[in-house]
Amino acid sequence: MSAELSTILVQAGKITQDQADEAMAAVKTKKEKFSDALVRIGAIKSEDEISGFIGKHLKIGALHLSDVELNPDVVRLIPVDIARKFKVIAISKINKTLLVAISDPNNIYVLDALKFITGCTVQPALAAQEDILKAIEQYYKDGGELSEIVKGMEMDEDLEVVSTEEGPSETDLMSQIQDKPLVKLVDSIIGDAIRMGASDIHFEMYEKRIRVRYRIDGELTEMAPLPFKYRAAIVSRIKIMADLDISERRLPQDGRIKIKILGRTVDLRVSSLPTIFGEKVVMRILDPQALKVDMTQLGFREQDLQKFHEKIHSPYGIILVTGPTGSGKTTTLYSALQQLNTIDVNIMTAEDPVEFNFEGINQVAVKSEIGLTFAAALRSFLRQDPDIVMLGEIRDGETAEIAIKAALTGHLVFSTLHTNDAPSSVTRLMDMGTPHYLVASATQLIMAQRMMKKICPKCKEEVNLTPEQVESLKVPPELLKGIRAFRGRGCSSCGETGKAGRTGIYEVMPISPALEDLILQKAPDSELRKVALAEGMFSLRMSAVEKMKQGIVSIDELFAVTTT
Repeated sequence: MSAELSTILVQAGKITQDQADEAMAAVKTKKEKFSDALVRIGAIKSEDEISGFIGKHLKIGALHLSDVELNPDVVRLIPVDIARKFKVIAISKINKTLLVAISDPNNIYVLDALKFITGCTVQPALAAQEDILKAIEQYYKDGGELSEIVKGMEMDEDLEVVSTEEGPSETDLMSQIQDKPLVKLVDSIIGDAIRMGASDIHFEMYEKRIRVRYRIDGELTEMAPLPFKYRAAIVSRIKIMADLDISERRLPQDGRIKIKILGRTVDLRVSSLPTIFGEKVVMRILDPQALKVDMTQLGFREQDLQKFHEKIHSPYGIILVTGPTGSGKTTTLYSALQQLNTIDVNIMTAEDPVEFNFEGINQVAVKSEIGLTFAAALRSFLRQDPDIVMLGEIRDGETAEIAIKAALTGHLVFSTLHTNDAPSSVTRLMDMGTPHYLVASATQLIMAQRMMKKICPKCKEEVNLTPEQVESLKVPPELLKGIRAFRGRGCSSCGETGKAGRTGIYEVMPISPALEDLILQKAPDSELRKVALAEGMFSLRMSAVEKMKQGIVSIDELFAVTTT
């Protein structure tokens, strides 16, 4: 928008062309905001001078926040960390329309984020960034947000937990966890994590501090520190919410919490683990709104999606999705099952644990401690007249054998394995004791996948590749034609990370007659890979290179996630 604004201001006679050129140079070389550069060089006195011009150009209203008295309840519809990060503040709310003051109303990413967070239609109004920051400090200073809750708790000496070798008594803990500031603190941490799109919350206890981290787009980010004296009370508050035993601090425990936020229900899976300085708690956020079950939105190449789509509609056989933890395997399986979830089929799943509930699918939570293993669940499934079966994971030879036999007796079976690529999954099944001839005849398709961080579209810029970088890609020459690379420079929209969201890359290997023959001959993984590539399989590295050329991922992310 800087170049466009520059032209408007020059044509209006507010600044000279030389001043515009100098400010634009500062934007490019110093990453300075255009309006800030104009103020610095003396072209304008303040950002307010150009607000009207921007508002007129974008056909939206401009306002002076110092002349407006805001409703604190409306202001806090936007969490303080979001307000500060995006430099926005809520002005008024009429029905489901929220008027928001923003210094860059052309930033569609911020407007979309605010719409998601508040559940309202967002109407932007232009205001100077300096005025917005002042209003944020004024209206958030006395209530509600995480930092203020923490500050208030730090000053409350009456609630201090006396640290002993055995920890505070259950009576002391019950007194503290019912305290309103502590309840508000835990609720705020959970609410902020959900609004920011986090998948996990980590509470970690160290000798002199509590560390809280959110996993956002696959990466852990440290949040504001919490009062150390409340370490046991915070853990106990979470345990009570998850219906766990607060008196048991020596053994791991698992539980679930169901909450309502922003008009929807979110499940939290809670795990506590004793460490030397207290219990570590991890909360997995299972937000149905964050789950993508539309295959076209997962990042498949069109050709690979066609292959996968064809095989999941097979009448029988086994389909395997492989990759490390966190590579999106469960999401891929859910997306396949949702497409197959019709009134005329019986779908049954065994999961550890069940992450999301789907209408029309019979889901079973595996409990190994009482004998309900994947193998035991699958045996029971086969007496329940299933058409399609999904096993969360094939972990042992017994499960593999039953799954393969189910696939050969008229059932379509989906499952996952922990292998690095598609061809090595064949060897993994045989290492579990499954006969090679059963693997060859039962397997329909094997797919490996990874998740990659996408470049922020707001600050994406093209970069030059060195000959050494191009050579190190190690992909077929035809993929190097028109090779391009991009990176995220870092901006306020992405928190200066240069990354925004994630996408999948896939290595899709249908079992062709040629591959079936090789499996029958017990050919090594390298031979399977060679034939699969010759038949048109794109490796994970090749898929990543294609996404790099499209400007979706950076070359650094490509090398971090894939090997040759």
